[in-house]
Amino acid sequence: MPVEQHGVDTIPEEERTSGPRDLVSILLGSNLCLGVIIFGWLPPSFGLDWWSSVTSVVVGTLVGTALTAPLALVSLRTATNLSTSSGAQFGVRGRLVGSVVGLLLALGYTALTVWIGGDVMVGVLHRLFGLPASDLSYALVYALLSAATVAGAVYGYRVLLRMSRILAVGMTALLVLGVFAYAPHFTTSALPEAGGYLLGGFWPTWLLAAVAAGLSGPVAFITLLGDYTRYISPARHSSRTVLRATWLGLTAGLLVPQLFGTFTAYAAGAALDYAGPLVSAAPGWYLVPLLLAASAGSVGNAGLMLYSMGLDLDAILPRASRTRATYTVAVVATACVFVGHYASSAQDAMTSFVLLLTAIGTPWAVITLIGFVRCRGMYDPDALQVFNRRSRGGIYWYSAGWNIPATLSWTLGAVTGLLAVSLPSYEGPLLTLTGGVDCSFLLSGLVGGTAYLALTARSPQPPVPSEVSGTETRRASVSS
Repeated sequence: MPVEQHGVDTIPEEERTSGPRDLVSILLGSNLCLGVIIFGWLPPSFGLDWWSSVTSVVVGTLVGTALTAPLALVSLRTATNLSTSSGAQFGVRGRLVGSVVGLLLALGYTALTVWIGGDVMVGVLHRLFGLPASDLSYALVYALLSAATVAGAVYGYRVLLRMSRILAVGMTALLVLGVFAYAPHFTTSALPEAGGYLLGGFWPTWLLAAVAAGLSGPVAFITLLGDYTRYISPARHSSRTVLRATWLGLTAGLLVPQLFGTFTAYAAGAALDYAGPLVSAAPGWYLVPLLLAASAGSVGNAGLMLYSMGLDLDAILPRASRTRATYTVAVVATACVFVGHYASSAQDAMTSFVLLLTAIGTPWAVITLIGFVRCRGMYDPDALQVFNRRSRGGIYWYSAGWNIPATLSWTLGAVTGLLAVSLPSYEGPLLTLTGGVDCSFLLSGLVGGTAYLALTARSPQPPVPSEVSGTETRRASVSS
């Protein structure tokens, strides 16, 4: 299969041959991996019992999906990725905000997937063959996973889609086997090693779990969904069908692996660490399936994330090809894996990462969705590509390529979120206003969206393409 040649340019109609089923496959298959499974471990590690953990994951995921899924419709209409599409609201240069947010999101999740997948692989290989759990072993496994991930990401969307279809079936079977493997030691009680509620009380801890383990999953896709829906033609598939497929793919693709992670955390007594207890508690017959899950699943998920990173860097640096951009971000992501392994605990690193990125990503998503509603889903795809062509002008040019009100609104929302976040090593000053409960994503989205509506209430909006064409037609008629 040839290497994909498209970067963030507009996908030609004749190449938009994917459908809603492909969207479900890619969202389900790519997420059935340890990089997503481990998020289900967070609530038990925070000191919650089984039912509290399950409700926090389910509620957080459903709320996040309701916010995120409509973004899939943007690229369905623009035929390019979401960060480029956001140029309709932020300006053809201001859409770099979305590119940077998407790059950071994908970078963190790629590193996390390779990190946890590599740790489980080393643990399983140690039990099976006596491989020493040394720095060299970890380095070799991380490098192997990274190389396989790069191969899939460089070949592009079609290869990743085929891989996701296989993983959707294979990983589901492996997780079903895992339920039987870990069931004998399952408990619904809170793990005593967790030391009680992380934030001292039930509701603050439950809300933290709902955001860190549940909401963060869909939010991770705020810039990724367009990578897949740009290959779906609105002429053949309705917005309702695509939205339904996105909702199904995100909900199933996130809840299945995360709840498996919650289940195995209680079964393995994984309060302070996940990878080690997961391997130690596995019966001998499940070690090979666990090794397959850690390797193949990690490559599938990290490959999609790396593919998205390559697109975002290509959007930031138009002179760079998608392939070259993918190789570059792969090196950075691999470096982050080693930093994570040697410099921080999994719980602290994951919690800090998802809360910070959720705080700065949510206002961007809200502003983009407001713009989608305002323009009634009608865009000028050619005008969105002005920056990529290194030219000027078009209906999304605004002020030198930046829509100042949108950029300022995002900044206000992101800063508010950062001031209201509660991390293991940092607490924002606005936490006193929320009773110590982390409401950073709510406040960031509310402030960003409200500011955007207020600042643009009297501003003229860019005309939709039909209006542009109608105006040009009328002018031509008058001239003739």
